[in-house]
Amino acid sequence: MGYELGLISGALLQMSSILVLSCKEQEIIVSSLLFGALFASLTGGFLIDRFGRRPAIIIASSLLVLGSLILLPCESYGILIVGRIAIGISISLSSIATCVYIAEIAPQHRRGLLVSLNELMIVIGILFAYISNYAFASISHGWKYMFGLVIPLGALQAVAMYFLPPSPRFLVMKNNDEAAQKVLEKLRETSDATKELTVIKSSLKDEHQYSFLDLFRSKNNMRARMLVGLTLVFFVQTTGQPNILFYASTVLKSVGFQSNEAASLASTGVGVVKVVSTVPATFFVDQVGSKTFLCIGSSVMAVSLVTMGLVNRNIHVNFTNVCRSQSPEDFFLQRPGNFTGITNGSLKDLFASKASPERLSFGAQKSPHVARTEELNRTALAGGKSTTGSHVESEEVPVVLKWLSLGSLLVYVAAFSIGLGPMSWLVLSEIFPGGIRGRAMALTSSMNWGINLLISLTFLTLIGLSSVCFIYTVMSLASLAFVIVFIPETKGSAICFFGLISEVTSIVNNRIKK
Repeated sequence: MGYELGLISGALLQMSSILVLSCKEQEIIVSSLLFGALFASLTGGFLIDRFGRRPAIIIASSLLVLGSLILLPCESYGILIVGRIAIGISISLSSIATCVYIAEIAPQHRRGLLVSLNELMIVIGILFAYISNYAFASISHGWKYMFGLVIPLGALQAVAMYFLPPSPRFLVMKNNDEAAQKVLEKLRETSDATKELTVIKSSLKDEHQYSFLDLFRSKNNMRARMLVGLTLVFFVQTTGQPNILFYASTVLKSVGFQSNEAASLASTGVGVVKVVSTVPATFFVDQVGSKTFLCIGSSVMAVSLVTMGLVNRNIHVNFTNVCRSQSPEDFFLQRPGNFTGITNGSLKDLFASKASPERLSFGAQKSPHVARTEELNRTALAGGKSTTGSHVESEEVPVVLKWLSLGSLLVYVAAFSIGLGPMSWLVLSEIFPGGIRGRAMALTSSMNWGINLLISLTFLTLIGLSSVCFIYTVMSLASLAFVIVFIPETKGSAICFFGLISEVTSIVNNRIKK
């Protein structure tokens, strides 16, 4: 999952050049994975409960292989979208099924650690994706190697899952208590797993006390819990980190790391920081508490985003200029399949004839922006330098600003990785009672993918990078205020906190009735 989430960052640089993608087309390629993930999040819970956790992981792994195979042979914008949707369905279904499977086969005293290690492995996957981006940045059609590397891993997981035991909880759900007891005895290396089996049966009875609509009712203060969960997920997306993940290389290229190799190498640093920052959040959350991590993360994010925004106001080049720097004529000339077999020399002649004074004088006068764009394109095709200078290609970003921008980006990534990244999902898993936790997590997960899809579809074309940073700053400060006011410390006390509110409310209501 982590590898596929981080991979598009570097692959997009090559694909946008080879396929000559506009800003909107780049956004759609990135967001197509999120569309598939959103679809799977809406239906994944049903599939997991109907067919089982282990078969769902096998299906997800197979879809990953299939989606990657679709991407490799063709250089087509439409096929890229289809393959990315298949991969999106795969990683979303996998994320749901894997977390549930790990939680249900793990012993109680190891459950938190194993679920947290799953999150850590996702971050390590992101790091390996960035390393892959750098390794293949200078290789022709290197993005195909990037997508292809995951195929053997997906196939290995699909085969390996067949030999692992089914979830004992799922077996009890299917009234197969005898098989569930055998699995528990094997997993716990004990001859009597009756006590744990009884606990599983009891928790399943609790689930029948709730319906999906109870999430929006005042029963047990469930509506307030749901609002807290949905708002927290909203801030996970609107503080910007997921988009930085997808567009890391594009953002870094826009602030002065101008070659694909330099941008990919710098984004590898982002992956390293993400992994290193996740470790303390994973292993010290029980001692420090999730609310403390959330407050620290949101505060540091706001400071680093302000810095990044101020720096980028002084950098003339940004990604909105870079991906809009080609004219419609240039798109037409460079699209794969157009004028195949034409030499560079003939392309120069053809472009010169299309941009000749006679053709330019025929019809309406062109705007200064279009004229400037054509000047840049003629210069690039001729291999020379514009006499007026190209601010997109040739203007050097000051070294201090370039590295200050990278430094603030790394601090921003680190802050998210100890705060909103892992802690949001930990809080969500603790504020809902076990009987309705799965349905609550499914709803918040769907909202998470949906907001991510909306933001990713507009990230490149909406506004400039500095404005984006300032908007994310405001959202980080808003998330800090929300955490301070509304989030309880869930270090073993979150359910008690909401339970206390519910109990007090019940007592007051009874007194009023009397």
